[in-house]
Amino acid sequence: MLKRLLMPAMALLGALAADAAVYNIVDYGAVSDTTRLSSNAVQSAIDACNNGGGGTVLVPAGNYKIGSIMLKSNVELHLENGATLYGSTDINDYIPVTTDYVSLRTVTPTIQLIYADKADHVAITGQGTIDGRGKAFPKLSWNDEGITRPHLLRLIRCSDVAVTGVTLKNSGCWMQHYLACDRVKIDGITVINRNNFNNDALDLDGCHNVTVSNMIADSDDDAITLKSTSPRLCEDITISNCVVSSHCNAIKLGTETNGGFRNINIRGIVVKPSADQSSQYFGYPGGIGHSAISLEIVDGGSMRNVNIGDITITGTESPIFIRLADRARPYSKDHPVEGVGSISGVVLHDILIDGAGPTGCSITGIEDHPVTDILLHDITIRQAGGQKDVAAPTDEKIAEYPESTMWGILPAQGFWLNHTRDITFRNVKVFAEQPDSRPIYVATDSPGLVTE
Repeated sequence: MLKRLLMPAMALLGALAADAAVYNIVDYGAVSDTTRLSSNAVQSAIDACNNGGGGTVLVPAGNYKIGSIMLKSNVELHLENGATLYGSTDINDYIPVTTDYVSLRTVTPTIQLIYADKADHVAITGQGTIDGRGKAFPKLSWNDEGITRPHLLRLIRCSDVAVTGVTLKNSGCWMQHYLACDRVKIDGITVINRNNFNNDALDLDGCHNVTVSNMIADSDDDAITLKSTSPRLCEDITISNCVVSSHCNAIKLGTETNGGFRNINIRGIVVKPSADQSSQYFGYPGGIGHSAISLEIVDGGSMRNVNIGDITITGTESPIFIRLADRARPYSKDHPVEGVGSISGVVLHDILIDGAGPTGCSITGIEDHPVTDILLHDITIRQAGGQKDVAAPTDEKIAEYPESTMWGILPAQGFWLNHTRDITFRNVKVFAEQPDSRPIYVATDSPGLVTE
């Protein structure tokens, strides 16, 4: 009886699957030859898929060279096992685009290998590879990312986005930038981004309702990065079950924070040094050069309700860095930052740290703007030690770019606190490999400190 009831539904699902159109890029002129450009063919397949009401643009096994392509609504770009899209090494094959969404990184035209703006129900799937060959684009100025060095993937104001299964390699700058997107699912991808400056692995920027899971990432610059380069905050984000390596920061909220961060849940992350130490553009050699966990509010905005736990870390200079300051960089010249932001309601727990450098950790606000209501529990830190007494920094560097190493060796083996309120440490243990005369905690202007 149940089987008879299910048969009509199963038949309908089969019919829907059969009706899903497939647009093979080879049928539109793409050739498996990296000396020939297939951008027009891939774009024609995408356009036909979009105009036909949606479906799958298929990249079959082979090696295809492309410049900029534009994803459109209801299009799934599917790369078969053995398929590779190679980015052109000629900057003239990239199309400068503009958007009317105002943020720090949209004030000038930008170039990217794959781009979409205001597209719905878009996906990049499969077991194939997208290789941006970003090493071909030299760094020409301090802020040239996306200007003369292309992003590999940039989606702006898109909704119902899925990126699953694929391998993303060698961007000219950030690997994947999701700006003001809603309902994003990233699952089971591999990211290798170690061939240029600003080689982040993942940047979620002012996005809502995001899940990231089962990602393996190895990046020269920051690995898992949440940003807010416009008034739109990052909100309702879960990141889980990932393995990441970086020469800079492994898990970072910041540096740009105009809108802020709320309801962020990060768990089940392994942080480790890269197995490939053949190149380094930023950070420190050998391990996580700055911080394994870096939480920052420096351009206004607020950080609240952040839960980070079940993290295993090997090889980081300064394991935990929480910083409230007043760099006050606006997202556009017409929108100055008004007032210092805030950090409160953060929980860090069940974290195991091995092979840390001697720097120490820090939780710091600024006068009259303390970091408040932070709970750290069940954390073990094994660090190099070998330091004698160190005086607390006198220059608070309120307006400087925040990095966990910005003050050098800190006055505490464990945590230096400055301008904080109601910080609780519970079952936090710090071990030094070499004798170290610094105390575990040093606190100034920090009432409500509890160590249990």
